[in-house]
Amino acid sequence: MSLNTELLESSFAQIRDRSPEFTDYFYSTLFKDYPQVQPLFANTHMHEQGKKLFASLVLVVDNLTQPNALEGPLKGLGTRHVKYGILPEHYPMVGSSLLKSLAFILQEEWSPTLEHAWSDAYAAVTEIMLAGANYDADILRPKVT
Repeated sequence: MSLNTELLESSFAQIRDRSPEFTDYFYSTLFKDYPQVQPLFANTHMHEQGKKLFASLVLVVDNLTQPNALEGPLKGLGTRHVKYGILPEHYPMVGSSLLKSLAFILQEEWSPTLEHAWSDAYAAVTEIMLAGANYDADILRPKVT
């Protein structure tokens, strides 16, 4: 997948100094739109979690032209997320909240082209993170009720 690195970098440059606002909006949107994920954060210090989220975004954007530098850290992140109870079906929820947060911060700069660029980037990140996740087959099997 080819990413529009220039567009991603230039748009992220506009939010780099707005990390608290971005992460606050992100988590409020995530919990409002997907309340079922809120219990996953029950024992989480949200200020620190916001810093970690933004640091992950910085890592990704700063290494867009060096994808090999991202593989190890993102696979490790995927592995850790399994331990936190994150399932594959949570990734689209996070992606949706990410796009809404970017649109909120970027306001009039947000466009369909920018949305597509960020969607592609998130899909690539998700693919690498899931490659690092080692889910037990029972976790992924649909529950029969």
